[in-house]
Amino acid sequence: MKGVILAGGLGTRLSPLTRVTNKHLLPVYDKPMVYYPIECLVNAGIEEIMIVTGGNDAGDFLRLLGNGHEFGLQDLHYTYQEGEGGIADALRLAEHFAEGDKIVVVLGDNIIEKNIRKPVGQFFTQGPGAKILLKEVPDPERFGVAEIDNDRLVGIEEKPKDPKSNLAVTGIYMYDRQVFDIVRTLKPSGRGELEITDVNNAYIEQGSMTYAILDGWWTDAGTFESLHRAWQLVAQGGANRLDVADGGLLGAQESS
Repeated sequence: MKGVILAGGLGTRLSPLTRVTNKHLLPVYDKPMVYYPIECLVNAGIEEIMIVTGGNDAGDFLRLLGNGHEFGLQDLHYTYQEGEGGIADALRLAEHFAEGDKIVVVLGDNIIEKNIRKPVGQFFTQGPGAKILLKEVPDPERFGVAEIDNDRLVGIEEKPKDPKSNLAVTGIYMYDRQVFDIVRTLKPSGRGELEITDVNNAYIEQGSMTYAILDGWWTDAGTFESLHRAWQLVAQGGANRLDVADGGLLGAQESS
């Protein structure tokens, strides 16, 4: 199984911080933001990772991350998204990298407390389809919101004014090879983007989407408020991170 980190976009909600750098290169406590999704994938046992980036600062990722040896990786792959076509548009650029394998996709501004080893293992053995991770939040109207009926996932509504639950779809998605065929069928939304919610709903309509509730806290870092929250949570010692010493991967540290 391979991992994909989506770290493109212009990050306009964090302007003026993002006028001179990519959002995912901003610091979250003691590390650049993009370190956290990389560590999320590595802690799940994923050793092949591609970063999809864009904008004027794409070269900074290579200067910062190099070949990924700092994370215990043999190599780190990169590709470039032109413009802002949405999350699903960025995902399609990873098709050649996936080579038909299942993939775990993490948005570049997502930070979690613990790890996703268990749900990734479940996805690996579930057969064809997809899997998403949900988390209860106090402000579901900010996110894609899952509608659950008797433990069955029946749909996802993007940023609803009247949410049907408080279960937000986190920026961690798992897909089989069919995802790229689904992306090719999508039409741009009112925002002019290809929406990841449409991809997920396509799997739900097929009856091939499973879900799990994410263990521990989760936050994005795409607004000033959520970036501040991410700083606070990580500073308290809660983020799942790699213990890297002398260039070697020694293991993950989890808060209780």
